[in-house]
Amino acid sequence: MEGKQILVVEDNPLNAEIAQTLLEMDGCIVTIVHNGQEAVDIFEQKPENSFDCILMDIRMPVMNGMEATRHIRTSGKGDARTIPIIALSANAFDEDTKKSIECGMNGHVAKPIDMDMLYDVLYKVL
Repeated sequence: MEGKQILVVEDNPLNAEIAQTLLEMDGCIVTIVHNGQEAVDIFEQKPENSFDCILMDIRMPVMNGMEATRHIRTSGKGDARTIPIIALSANAFDEDTKKSIECGMNGHVAKPIDMDMLYDVLYKVL
């Protein structure tokens, strides 16, 4: 995971800090934003392929993760349809995973985050 650019979209400061610390320990370069609108904005403002992956919380203020994913996927940017987007959600039922995939996400990891599970998903999409 050394050098991978990860955008973490998480409204809970403690969860964001934990994810950042653990990912940075594995050599990732982490950018944190706090809601879906910020995720869409930074994705659209940065050059194509600035991020290798997006870890997207589902329930957030301003714009939720599913809506943000749809905006990113339809933004028209060169990497909009190919960037891996992984859902982070306290809801881990099959129906929740199905909704994540239907809105354009590539995977779903339940909270609290099990880092082994997260890495399994990241290695599959990266």
